[in-house]
Amino acid sequence: MSTYRSVRDLDWTLLIITLLICGLGILQIYSATRDTRWEDAWWKQIIWVAGGLVVMWIVSQIDYHSLLSNAFLFYFLSVIALALVLMVGGSAFGARRWIELPGFKLQISEFVKTVIILLVARYLTELKSDRVEGRDLLKLGGLVAVPTVLVMKQPDLGTALTYLPILGIGVLLAGLRWQYWVAIAIILVLVVPLGWHFVLKDYQKARLVTFLDPGQDPRGSGYQVIQSKIAVGAGGMWGRGVTKGTQTQLRFLPVPHTDFIFSAFAEEHGFVGVVVILGLYFLLLMQIVQNAQMAPDRSGMYVCMGVAALLLFHILVNIGMVVGRMPVTGIPLPLMTYGGSNALSFFLMLGLVNSVRLWRFVS
Repeated sequence: MSTYRSVRDLDWTLLIITLLICGLGILQIYSATRDTRWEDAWWKQIIWVAGGLVVMWIVSQIDYHSLLSNAFLFYFLSVIALALVLMVGGSAFGARRWIELPGFKLQISEFVKTVIILLVARYLTELKSDRVEGRDLLKLGGLVAVPTVLVMKQPDLGTALTYLPILGIGVLLAGLRWQYWVAIAIILVLVVPLGWHFVLKDYQKARLVTFLDPGQDPRGSGYQVIQSKIAVGAGGMWGRGVTKGTQTQLRFLPVPHTDFIFSAFAEEHGFVGVVVILGLYFLLLMQIVQNAQMAPDRSGMYVCMGVAALLLFHILVNIGMVVGRMPVTGIPLPLMTYGGSNALSFFLMLGLVNSVRLWRFVS
């Protein structure tokens, strides 16, 4: 593949949409952290985005088939890395989620998302039948369950849940008998009560309960949701303006540059701003789906649709969380939330999508 062809045939529409979302995120991070101890977060995010563009370019130049051929090696290494995080990883607020590196922290669980996309794509591509049978579902489900459990032990329920839509969309596209869907539903009904009593921490249970009625504990576990809903409603049609949101600037809204960045954005940019950002996310999703439809083979389709499913899950859960329709799980808003690991991991996945696209032009 010549450099000229690879540059020309990159998905420039996807890249421009991505940069627009990142730009709005950086603007909101600047506004939300002004005159706080995080006031340098906006330019750090610029560095992460710039690094993400480099990662995206490098990955787009790699034949995704070679990455798929090493999917099980990546999986093995990622499981080892997650185990190391539990043993020697950096700890904060009772969670052990990061590997400490000079100058920054790396959240391994974010990059495992890409590994699971590759794993699911390779496994389903190599199926000998025209649909997923019970034994295949158990094998693939077991493979995905291992990193899911390890991440839940950190504990990080939100990130662990993001692995499931990748598996779900893959199995749905590959084909699964309705009897298996019924069996999965029954298993979930049986497992959820057990998970509630034996897996979830007390603070996680409080989050799940109070999202139904935040007023039960307005100064405790319900505080974040209440302040977030006030901020979203305060934006009105046109918003209060950059650096002029009262909930955000007066620090009523917790962590407005991370988990609740959408609340801060809605307050300062209003309904019109929300429509713009949701429109950009919709266009980004459609662009990824278009690449899936035009993929040169099934493995490329599985890769692109895995990225799309993960992106959609992040958006729905994060926005649902800040408007009080989903429990607070700490799932970031892609490309907007402050954070290096999340930004790099999504750019890496978008690089995979571009690799699938570019491979169409190689004879």
